Amino acid sequence: MRIINHDYAGHPFQIQLSKRLAERGHEVLHLYCESTHTPRGDLKRSATDPTSYDIRGISLGQMIPKQSFVQRFKMESRYGALLVDACHDWRPEVVLSGNTPSLAQHKLAKWCAASKVRLVSWVQDIYGLAAYRMLRKKLPLLGGLVGRYFISIDKQCARLSHALVVITEDFTDVYASWGIDRNRVHTIHNWAPLEELPVGQRENAWSQRQALSAGVRFLYSGTLAMKHNPALLLELGRTLQQSGAGELIVVSEGSGVEWLAAEAKSAGITTIRCLGFQPFADLPNVQASADVLVAILEPDAGVFCVPSKVLTYLCAERAVLLAVPSENLAARTVRDCGAGLVVEPHDVGGFCRAAEQLIANPAQRTEMAAAARKYAVEHFDIDRIAARFEQILS
Repeated sequence: MRIINHDYAGHPFQIQLSKRLAERGHEVLHLYCESTHTPRGDLKRSATDPTSYDIRGISLGQMIPKQSFVQRFKMESRYGALLVDACHDWRPEVVLSGNTPSLAQHKLAKWCAASKVRLVSWVQDIYGLAAYRMLRKKLPLLGGLVGRYFISIDKQCARLSHALVVITEDFTDVYASWGIDRNRVHTIHNWAPLEELPVGQRENAWSQRQALSAGVRFLYSGTLAMKHNPALLLELGRTLQQSGAGELIVVSEGSGVEWLAAEAKSAGITTIRCLGFQPFADLPNVQASADVLVAILEPDAGVFCVPSKVLTYLCAERAVLLAVPSENLAARTVRDCGAGLVVEPHDVGGFCRAAEQLIANPAQRTEMAAAARKYAVEHFDIDRIAARFEQILS
């Protein structure tokens, strides 16, 4: 097949899928957005990549703002037009599109229908529902109307898709309630590129460059956005300072990190170290430098957002600490496989007590770390995953 895999975010595991599909005999163009802040995979071709694989970025000439809704929506709509142009020029048989904002996905869906190109929507988050929750909080009257508009767009995109791949079974009921035949909805859980994320040593070149402390290290890596609560990380840093047990390293960018750094400085909390996104090649050493890997998610996210960073964490063979809704797939996965501790995102005290428990029990951390890697090895088989996508795409 001639396949475009469009991953708006440029995440590592989507890139791995594109390369593996090319290795299996398909022509694959991987497209991503250059104008959004997010952790990235390896966005350049290498000499060892299949000749039938290519990767290209789509740029708007400036970064898409997260806080200015009007400007953001205008730019996302313009991005959709550029995405359609790229697809029109390359002429795929099928497009797989994930992580794509509603306005851009809608333009793509309409083009695919008009051009008789199959569209498989890879649903990482139900954007309309997320927008509805977020905008209704920010703008109680107008926000609800705008949110419902985005839900209507998502419904249209689903109807125009030949198939949908959802990352959790929890999404299926939503699409069924929208009138989408359940036989068109396929569940494939997200994964992480295991072969690119070997288990590393705690003391390594990256940890030495950063001059990390000898104490227990907590590390948060990935997006810190509106659906997260950086105040949890602030309290974790405060707990570490009071106990003198270690430090919190935050590898992220954006307004959430800026708020955290400013609040920590104002409160005199010196146990929080904020770093920008690191190159993907350094990620194994970044995660290996930690004793505990941390992820947080807002209560409103519920089952409709599954943080992919948690799956990357599982590869690192480190204990995990989550403040995530208990019904979320990430929470269920970590809890069921014994990879870490999970608390509700509003439970600040429970979050800090869970951190103290992990500090005091190195043997428990070791058991959880082994369980995390075991889960990754058993579930992140890229050949099995690529074969499932092949069936759906064809």
